[in-house]
Amino acid sequence: MLDLSPVSEGNTVGETLRNTLDLARAAERLGYHRYWLAEHHNMPGIASSATVVLIGHVADATERIRVGSGGIMLPNHAPLVVAEQFGTLEAFHPGRIDLGIGRAPGTDQRTALALRGPGGLSAENFPEHLQELVGYFTHSEARGVNAVVAEGNQPPVWLLGSSGFSAQLAGRLGLPFSFAHHFAAENTIPAVQLYRENFRPGVLDEPYVMLGVSVVAAETDDRAQFLAGPSGLTFLSLRRGRPIALPTPEEAAEYPYTEMDRAFLAERFGSSIVGSPETVHKGLEQLLADTGADELMVTTMVHGHADRVRSYELLAGLKS
Repeated sequence: MLDLSPVSEGNTVGETLRNTLDLARAAERLGYHRYWLAEHHNMPGIASSATVVLIGHVADATERIRVGSGGIMLPNHAPLVVAEQFGTLEAFHPGRIDLGIGRAPGTDQRTALALRGPGGLSAENFPEHLQELVGYFTHSEARGVNAVVAEGNQPPVWLLGSSGFSAQLAGRLGLPFSFAHHFAAENTIPAVQLYRENFRPGVLDEPYVMLGVSVVAAETDDRAQFLAGPSGLTFLSLRRGRPIALPTPEEAAEYPYTEMDRAFLAERFGSSIVGSPETVHKGLEQLLADTGADELMVTTMVHGHADRVRSYELLAGLKS
Protein backbone atom coordinates (compact mmCIF):
# COMPACT_ATOMS: atom_id res chain seq x y z
CA MET A 1 0.00 0.00 0.00
CA LEU A 2 1.16 3.52 -0.87
CA ASP A 3 -0.26 6.24 1.38
CA LEU A 4 -0.03 9.95 0.64
CA SER A 5 -2.02 10.74 3.81
CA PRO A 6 -4.73 12.53 1.79
CA VAL A 7 -6.26 15.53 3.53
CA SER A 8 -9.98 15.43 2.83
CA GLU A 9 -12.07 18.58 2.82
CA GLY A 10 -13.47 19.09 6.32
CA ASN A 11 -10.65 17.17 8.04
CA THR A 12 -7.66 18.56 9.91
CA VAL A 13 -4.08 17.43 9.37
CA GLY A 14 -4.19 15.80 12.81
CA GLU A 15 -7.23 13.73 11.84
CA THR A 16 -5.55 12.81 8.57
CA LEU A 17 -2.41 11.55 10.27
CA ARG A 18 -4.42 9.52 12.77
CA ASN A 19 -6.24 8.01 9.79
CA THR A 20 -2.87 7.00 8.36
CA LEU A 21 -2.05 5.10 11.55
CA ASP A 22 -5.47 3.44 11.51
CA LEU A 23 -5.05 2.44 7.87
CA ALA A 24 -1.59 1.02 8.56
CA ARG A 25 -2.98 -1.16 11.33
CA ALA A 26 -5.74 -2.29 8.96
CA ALA A 27 -3.13 -3.07 6.29
CA GLU A 28 -1.27 -5.32 8.68
CA ARG A 29 -4.48 -7.02 9.80
CA LEU A 30 -5.50 -7.64 6.18
CA GLY A 31 -2.16 -9.22 5.27
CA TYR A 32 -0.56 -6.50 3.14
CA HIS A 33 3.21 -6.84 2.81
CA ARG A 34 4.37 -3.22 2.67
CA TYR A 35 3.13 0.19 3.74
CA TRP A 36 4.96 3.04 2.00
CA LEU A 37 4.57 6.78 2.45
CA ALA A 38 5.29 9.37 -0.23
CA GLU A 39 7.14 12.67 0.00
CA HIS A 40 5.18 15.63 -1.40
CA HIS A 41 5.33 19.29 -0.41
CA ASN A 42 3.16 22.42 -0.63
CA MET A 43 -0.02 20.50 -1.48
CA PRO A 44 -3.14 21.15 0.64
CA GLY A 45 -4.43 17.64 -0.03
CA ILE A 46 -1.34 15.70 1.08
CA ALA A 47 -0.01 15.41 4.65
CA SER A 48 2.92 13.01 4.11
CA SER A 49 5.59 15.70 3.61
CA ALA A 50 7.53 14.79 6.78
CA THR A 51 7.86 11.28 5.42
CA VAL A 52 10.55 9.97 7.77
CA VAL A 53 8.58 11.09 10.83
CA LEU A 54 5.49 9.31 9.53
CA ILE A 55 7.42 6.12 8.79
CA GLY A 56 8.61 6.04 12.38
CA HIS A 57 5.10 6.48 13.75
CA VAL A 58 3.63 3.85 11.41
CA ALA A 59 6.36 1.36 12.30
CA ASP A 60 5.69 2.00 16.00
CA ALA A 61 1.95 1.49 15.47
CA THR A 62 2.41 -1.87 13.71
CA GLU A 63 4.31 -5.07 14.43
CA ARG A 64 5.11 -7.02 11.25
CA ILE A 65 4.36 -5.09 8.06
CA ARG A 66 7.31 -3.54 6.20
CA VAL A 67 7.22 0.28 6.33
CA GLY A 68 9.08 2.55 3.96
CA SER A 69 9.28 5.48 1.60
CA GLY A 70 7.68 5.62 -1.78
CA GLY A 71 9.74 7.62 -1.91
CA ILE A 72 12.27 9.96 -0.44
CA MET A 73 13.10 12.54 -3.13
CA LEU A 74 16.89 12.50 -2.83
CA PRO A 75 17.59 15.88 -4.47
CA ASN A 76 15.68 17.49 -1.58
CA HIS A 77 18.03 16.05 1.08
CA ALA A 78 21.70 15.64 1.87
CA PRO A 79 22.60 11.95 1.42
CA LEU A 80 24.24 11.89 4.86
CA VAL A 81 20.98 12.98 6.51
CA VAL A 82 18.93 10.33 4.68
CA ALA A 83 21.44 7.64 5.70
CA GLU A 84 21.28 8.74 9.35
CA GLN A 85 17.48 8.85 9.33
CA PHE A 86 16.96 5.44 7.75
CA GLY A 87 19.79 3.87 9.71
CA THR A 88 18.00 5.01 12.84
CA LEU A 89 14.66 3.64 11.61
CA GLU A 90 16.27 0.29 10.75
CA ALA A 91 17.96 0.15 14.17
CA PHE A 92 14.58 0.69 15.87
CA HIS A 93 12.72 -1.71 13.55
CA PRO A 94 15.23 -4.24 12.18
CA GLY A 95 14.12 -6.03 9.04
CA ARG A 96 10.99 -3.90 8.59
CA ILE A 97 12.18 -0.70 6.85
CA ASP A 98 12.39 0.00 3.09
CA LEU A 99 14.21 2.97 1.56
CA GLY A 100 12.61 3.93 -1.73
CA ILE A 101 14.49 6.72 -3.51
CA GLY A 102 13.30 9.05 -6.28
CA ARG A 103 14.83 12.00 -8.11
CA ALA A 104 11.76 14.18 -8.78
CA PRO A 105 11.17 17.15 -6.46
CA GLY A 106 7.74 15.95 -5.31
CA THR A 107 6.54 19.53 -5.57
CA ASP A 108 6.68 22.72 -7.66
CA GLN A 109 9.96 24.40 -8.55
CA ARG A 110 9.55 27.27 -6.07
CA THR A 111 9.05 24.85 -3.19
CA ALA A 112 11.96 22.72 -4.41
CA LEU A 113 14.17 25.82 -4.20
CA ALA A 114 12.95 26.47 -0.65
CA LEU A 115 13.82 22.88 0.27
CA ARG A 116 17.24 22.82 -1.34
CA GLY A 117 18.36 26.43 -1.02
CA PRO A 118 20.03 28.53 -3.74
CA GLY A 119 22.84 26.58 -5.35
CA GLY A 120 21.81 23.50 -3.40
CA LEU A 121 21.23 19.89 -4.40
CA SER A 122 20.19 18.99 -7.93
CA ALA A 123 18.68 16.02 -9.74
CA GLU A 124 21.53 16.30 -12.25
CA ASN A 125 23.85 14.61 -9.75
CA PHE A 126 21.36 11.94 -8.71
CA PRO A 127 23.52 8.87 -9.50
CA GLU A 128 26.45 10.32 -7.52
CA HIS A 129 24.22 11.26 -4.58
CA LEU A 130 22.68 7.79 -4.60
CA GLN A 131 26.12 6.21 -4.48
CA GLU A 132 27.11 8.55 -1.65
CA LEU A 133 23.96 7.67 0.30
CA VAL A 134 24.51 3.92 0.01
CA GLY A 135 28.15 4.36 0.96
CA TYR A 136 27.25 5.83 4.34
CA PHE A 137 25.84 2.49 5.49
CA THR A 138 29.40 1.16 5.75
CA HIS A 139 32.35 2.69 7.63
CA SER A 140 35.14 4.37 5.67
CA GLU A 141 38.29 5.79 7.21
CA ALA A 142 39.26 7.28 3.86
CA ARG A 143 36.00 9.19 3.52
CA GLY A 144 36.45 10.82 6.91
CA VAL A 145 32.70 11.47 7.30
CA ASN A 146 30.62 8.60 8.61
CA ALA A 147 26.97 8.09 9.49
CA VAL A 148 27.51 6.21 12.73
CA VAL A 149 23.87 5.19 13.24
CA ALA A 150 23.62 3.94 9.64
CA GLU A 151 26.60 1.59 9.78
CA GLY A 152 25.32 -1.97 9.85
CA ASN A 153 21.72 -0.75 9.67
CA GLN A 154 21.05 -0.55 5.94
CA PRO A 155 17.47 -1.20 4.84
CA PRO A 156 16.77 -2.50 1.33
CA VAL A 157 17.16 0.31 -1.22
CA TRP A 158 14.64 0.63 -4.04
CA LEU A 159 14.86 2.96 -7.01
CA LEU A 160 11.61 4.66 -7.97
CA GLY A 161 10.85 6.12 -11.36
CA SER A 162 8.37 7.26 -13.99
CA SER A 163 10.74 7.28 -16.97
CA GLY A 164 13.54 5.34 -18.60
CA PHE A 165 16.31 7.10 -16.68
CA SER A 166 15.63 5.47 -13.32
CA ALA A 167 14.76 2.18 -15.02
CA GLN A 168 18.18 1.95 -16.64
CA LEU A 169 19.99 3.11 -13.50
CA ALA A 170 18.17 0.58 -11.30
CA GLY A 171 19.04 -2.15 -13.76
CA ARG A 172 22.71 -1.25 -13.95
CA LEU A 173 22.97 -1.14 -10.17
CA GLY A 174 21.09 -4.41 -9.70
CA LEU A 175 18.46 -2.74 -7.50
CA PRO A 176 14.74 -3.50 -7.23
CA PHE A 177 12.71 -1.05 -9.33
CA SER A 178 9.34 0.51 -8.53
CA PHE A 179 7.58 2.21 -11.44
CA ALA A 180 4.83 4.84 -11.07
CA HIS A 181 2.25 3.23 -13.33
CA HIS A 182 -0.48 5.21 -11.53
CA PHE A 183 0.62 8.47 -13.16
CA ALA A 184 2.92 7.48 -16.03
CA ALA A 185 1.16 4.48 -17.54
CA GLU A 186 2.28 5.30 -21.06
CA ASN A 187 5.87 4.64 -19.98
CA THR A 188 5.24 1.48 -17.96
CA ILE A 189 6.03 -1.26 -20.46
CA PRO A 190 9.01 0.57 -22.08
CA ALA A 191 10.51 1.36 -18.65
CA VAL A 192 10.07 -2.19 -17.36
CA GLN A 193 11.68 -3.50 -20.53
CA LEU A 194 14.60 -1.07 -20.19
CA TYR A 195 15.10 -2.14 -16.59
CA ARG A 196 15.23 -5.81 -17.48
CA GLU A 197 17.49 -5.24 -20.50
CA ASN A 198 19.95 -3.18 -18.43
CA PHE A 199 19.88 -5.42 -15.36
CA ARG A 200 23.22 -6.55 -14.00
CA PRO A 201 23.43 -8.65 -10.85
CA GLY A 202 24.23 -6.43 -7.90
CA VAL A 203 22.13 -6.18 -4.78
CA LEU A 204 19.78 -8.61 -6.54
CA ASP A 205 20.64 -11.62 -8.67
CA GLU A 206 17.49 -11.20 -10.78
CA PRO A 207 15.39 -8.15 -11.72
CA TYR A 208 12.44 -7.35 -9.48
CA VAL A 209 9.64 -5.02 -10.61
CA MET A 210 7.00 -3.33 -8.50
CA LEU A 211 4.25 -1.23 -10.09
CA GLY A 212 2.41 1.57 -8.34
CA VAL A 213 -1.25 1.36 -9.33
CA SER A 214 -4.29 3.43 -8.41
CA VAL A 215 -7.24 1.30 -7.28
CA VAL A 216 -10.68 2.15 -5.94
CA ALA A 217 -12.84 -0.84 -5.03
CA ALA A 218 -16.44 -0.76 -3.82
CA GLU A 219 -19.42 -3.10 -3.81
CA THR A 220 -20.49 -1.97 -7.30
CA ASP A 221 -18.84 -0.35 -10.32
CA ASP A 222 -21.07 2.72 -10.00
CA ARG A 223 -20.22 3.21 -6.33
CA ALA A 224 -16.49 2.89 -7.04
CA GLN A 225 -16.65 5.41 -9.89
CA PHE A 226 -18.51 7.83 -7.62
CA LEU A 227 -15.87 7.49 -4.87
CA ALA A 228 -13.04 7.94 -7.39
CA GLY A 229 -14.35 11.31 -8.61
CA PRO A 230 -12.51 13.55 -6.10
CA SER A 231 -9.07 12.43 -7.34
CA GLY A 232 -9.85 13.81 -10.78
CA LEU A 233 -11.09 17.15 -9.51
CA THR A 234 -8.08 17.47 -7.20
CA PHE A 235 -5.66 16.83 -10.05
CA LEU A 236 -7.50 19.23 -12.33
CA SER A 237 -7.24 21.96 -9.70
CA LEU A 238 -3.54 21.25 -9.20
CA ARG A 239 -2.91 21.49 -12.94
CA ARG A 240 -4.56 24.91 -12.94
CA GLY A 241 -2.29 26.11 -10.16
CA ARG A 242 -4.98 26.05 -7.47
CA PRO A 243 -4.28 22.94 -5.34
CA ILE A 244 -7.10 21.92 -3.00
CA ALA A 245 -7.87 19.38 -0.31
CA LEU A 246 -9.65 16.22 -1.48
CA PRO A 247 -13.28 17.27 -2.13
CA THR A 248 -16.32 15.15 -1.38
CA PRO A 249 -17.57 12.79 -4.10
CA GLU A 250 -20.76 14.85 -4.25
CA GLU A 251 -18.77 17.98 -5.06
CA ALA A 252 -16.79 16.14 -7.71
CA ALA A 253 -19.94 14.73 -9.30
CA GLU A 254 -21.58 18.16 -9.44
CA TYR A 255 -18.56 20.02 -10.84
CA PRO A 256 -19.20 21.58 -14.32
CA TYR A 257 -16.45 19.80 -16.27
CA THR A 258 -15.81 20.93 -19.83
CA GLU A 259 -15.34 18.43 -22.63
CA MET A 260 -11.62 19.25 -22.52
CA ASP A 261 -11.57 18.56 -18.77
CA ARG A 262 -13.23 15.19 -19.28
CA ALA A 263 -10.84 14.22 -22.06
CA PHE A 264 -7.85 15.22 -19.95
CA LEU A 265 -9.07 13.26 -16.93
CA ALA A 266 -9.88 10.20 -19.03
CA GLU A 267 -6.30 10.20 -20.31
CA ARG A 268 -4.73 10.98 -16.93
CA PHE A 269 -6.70 8.36 -14.99
CA GLY A 270 -7.05 5.78 -17.73
CA SER A 271 -4.65 3.48 -15.89
CA SER A 272 -6.68 3.56 -12.67
CA ILE A 273 -8.52 0.36 -11.81
CA VAL A 274 -11.93 1.31 -10.45
CA GLY A 275 -14.93 -0.89 -9.80
CA SER A 276 -16.44 -3.84 -8.03
CA PRO A 277 -14.18 -6.62 -6.73
CA GLU A 278 -14.74 -8.55 -9.97
CA THR A 279 -13.84 -5.55 -12.12
CA VAL A 280 -10.75 -4.77 -10.05
CA HIS A 281 -9.64 -8.40 -10.12
CA LYS A 282 -9.80 -8.47 -13.93
CA GLY A 283 -7.94 -5.19 -14.20
CA LEU A 284 -5.12 -6.26 -11.91
CA GLU A 285 -4.78 -9.66 -13.59
CA GLN A 286 -4.50 -7.94 -16.98
CA LEU A 287 -1.87 -5.51 -15.67
CA LEU A 288 0.20 -8.38 -14.30
CA ALA A 289 -0.14 -10.30 -17.57
CA ASP A 290 0.93 -7.26 -19.62
CA THR A 291 3.96 -6.38 -17.50
CA GLY A 292 5.09 -9.49 -15.67
CA ALA A 293 5.42 -7.37 -12.52
CA ASP A 294 6.55 -9.15 -9.37
CA GLU A 295 4.58 -6.95 -6.96
CA LEU A 296 1.91 -4.25 -6.95
CA MET A 297 1.89 -1.17 -4.72
CA VAL A 298 -1.71 0.04 -4.49
CA THR A 299 -2.75 3.59 -3.71
CA THR A 300 -6.36 4.58 -3.04
CA MET A 301 -7.37 8.24 -2.92
CA VAL A 302 -10.97 8.69 -1.79
CA HIS A 303 -12.56 11.28 0.48
CA GLY A 304 -13.94 9.10 3.25
CA HIS A 305 -11.57 7.18 5.51
CA ALA A 306 -14.08 4.34 5.95
CA ASP A 307 -14.41 4.08 2.15
CA ARG A 308 -10.64 3.87 1.79
CA VAL A 309 -10.37 1.13 4.40
CA ARG A 310 -13.26 -0.73 2.75
CA SER A 311 -11.56 -0.52 -0.66
CA TYR A 312 -8.46 -2.19 0.76
CA GLU A 313 -10.60 -4.81 2.52
CA LEU A 314 -12.27 -5.74 -0.76
CA LEU A 315 -8.90 -5.83 -2.51
CA ALA A 316 -7.41 -8.08 0.15
CA GLY A 317 -10.28 -10.50 -0.36
CA LEU A 318 -9.46 -11.10 -4.04
CA LYS A 319 -8.00 -14.47 -4.96
CA SER A 320 -5.63 -14.95 -7.88
